[in-house]
Amino acid sequence: MKNQILLTEISNNVCTLTLNRPQKKNSLSPQLVEKLRETFAELAAEDTVRAVIVRGAGEQAFCSGYDIGSLPTRDAPDVDEKLKTLNPVEALFNAVVKYPYPVIGMLNGLAFGAGCELSVCCDIRIGADTIRMGMPPVRLGLVYPWSGLQRFIQVIGLRNTREIFFTARTYQGQRLKELGLVDYLVSPDELESFTYRMAGEIAANAPLALKGTKRVLNLLLESVARDSQNLSQAEAITREAFLSEDLKEGRLAFLEKRKPQFKGR
Repeated sequence: MKNQILLTEISNNVCTLTLNRPQKKNSLSPQLVEKLRETFAELAAEDTVRAVIVRGAGEQAFCSGYDIGSLPTRDAPDVDEKLKTLNPVEALFNAVVKYPYPVIGMLNGLAFGAGCELSVCCDIRIGADTIRMGMPPVRLGLVYPWSGLQRFIQVIGLRNTREIFFTARTYQGQRLKELGLVDYLVSPDELESFTYRMAGEIAANAPLALKGTKRVLNLLLESVARDSQNLSQAEAITREAFLSEDLKEGRLAFLEKRKPQFKGR
């Protein structure tokens, strides 16, 4: 079991998915991303699990984000291929959002970057009052994909999305609730019992009503029109940042644990 990157446990129509890379702070490797996506698809097809809990192994992290070492640099000849590696991550996030029944994020530790977005994809987020969360893309020289920014706006609002993405701050305590990043904060000792109690409450409800309610909520969110020209511009801006010297510097500074020296190009 120690070698499994994703642990799955089902009991009373509730499934617990545990990201099992504690030595890497449960970061999203390509293999873990694909395994998570496949598991959500399998659970949806079986249609017996009425509530899913996503958590991280250990006590340190829920999910520390995507592997920073996989980001391309300006001199990488395969930058377009590197950009495509983000597609499976987006497919995973969509699988969480569109899972037919409610998904609960049990935030037992830090959640940054893609890990923070993974939590935002969950319908309900319950965190230990010791956790830390943040979105550091601008600190790395990265323009976050439009789909991710839109998801944050839908969940926590435009004002709060601006703050967390513009500042790249690390948040903790009651500020997490004020920003809408978590719905509940409880002591670490109470986290599991609180989460499973809510999951059991949800799973005991009428399955057709649960599915129907979640589907209608998603339809309401998807009803906002998207202008294709604006989306093309957004994608071009993201690609330009991937080709920048600043991203190369931000990536190296992160790996070398130093303050980046950005040049704005």
